[in-house]
Amino acid sequence: MQMFRRFLATTLAVMLCAPAAWAQQTHVINKSALDQAVQQRVSQDQADRETLRSFLNDPAVKRVAARAGLSTDRAEAALATLQGDDLRQAASQARAVNQDLAGGATVVITTTTIIIILLIILIIVAID
Repeated sequence: MQMFRRFLATTLAVMLCAPAAWAQQTHVINKSALDQAVQQRVSQDQADRETLRSFLNDPAVKRVAARAGLSTDRAEAALATLQGDDLRQAASQARAVNQDLAGGATVVITTTTIIIILLIILIIVAID
C-alpha cells in the first residue's frame, strides 16, 4: 500500500509539473518573425518621415507656410518626435498633398491642407 501511495504521489507530481514545463518552451511567435515585424515597422516609420521631409521641402509648401507665418524648419526638426498614429496620419496627408501638387490641384485646397498639416505637426510637438 505504501508503494502504491508513493507511485501515485510521484505520478501526480509529474502530471502537475509537466504542463508548466511544456508551456515555457512553446512560443506564440518565433524570433525571426518578431525581428521582421520590428524591421518592417521601422522601415515604414522612416518612409513616413521621408515623405514628410519631402513635403516640407517643396517650394510651394514653403511659400504657403511663410505666408501663414509657420516655420517649415521647425516642423522638419519636429519630425523625429512624431511616432505611431500621429506620424502615419501626417504622412498620409502629406502624400495626398504631394499628389495634388504634382497633379496641379487647385491652390485653395492645397494651401488649406498644407497649413493644416503644418499645424498638426507643430501642435503634436508642442503637446509632447
